[in-house]
Amino acid sequence: MPGKVNPTQCEALTMVCGQAMGNDVAVGFGGASGNFELNVYKPLIVSNVLRSIRLLADAAESFREHCAEGIIPRVDRIADHVGNSLMLVTALAPHIGYDRAAEIAKRAHKDGTTFARPRWPSATSLRRSSIAACARRRW
Repeated sequence: MPGKVNPTQCEALTMVCGQAMGNDVAVGFGGASGNFELNVYKPLIVSNVLRSIRLLADAAESFREHCAEGIIPRVDRIADHVGNSLMLVTALAPHIGYDRAAEIAKRAHKDGTTFARPRWPSATSLRRSSIAACARRRW
């Protein structure tokens, strides 16, 4: 498919994480199955821990080299997304309460506005609102 970006590095990293999680299950089993002070599962434990360390280190290096290296963040787009996120309203919950913060988020979502750039019908409603512009910037 023309223009397709192949996410093989992300998929490979996910598979390695799955394998490391499986190795952890084996380590947990080995640790729980030892009797007294002699644990006959120590070779299983050590083998799986070392295998996981090597797999994770190699995968992280490959991901860095073939995927992450050279990525240049578009700071303006990141700031735009953060500024337009309705999740910003969570910072208000300790100040105005969860219910009021949820009401504001629902209203902004319904109206297609954002917390950072509200579109209230009038200055009067803004004054009546529990959030003044200066308070939004402070929080």
